[in-house]
Amino acid sequence: MTTIAKTEMEMYTDLFNKISASCFQKCASRKHKDADLALGEMSCTDRCVSKYLEAQEKVGVILQKANEAQAAQQQNLADMQTGMGMR
Repeated sequence: MTTIAKTEMEMYTDLFNKISASCFQKCASRKHKDADLALGEMSCTDRCVSKYLEAQEKVGVILQKANEAQAAQQQNLADMQTGMGMR
């Protein structure tokens, strides 16, 4: 397994564990009378997972834009330094 694939697998495992812990704590009944989730618990879990993934996607988009802006700023700085003969 390549380093990139391993890192990606670790990232998805971490994401799954965070979603599981967060949504289980929020949605699962503390009584655990049945082996299966009740209808309300399933609906809550579906909404929780959906919201969590949506939030992760929004954060990813914002971070991507910030990284692109930072790269552009660094490129502009390098271009100015080259134009001034500082390199």
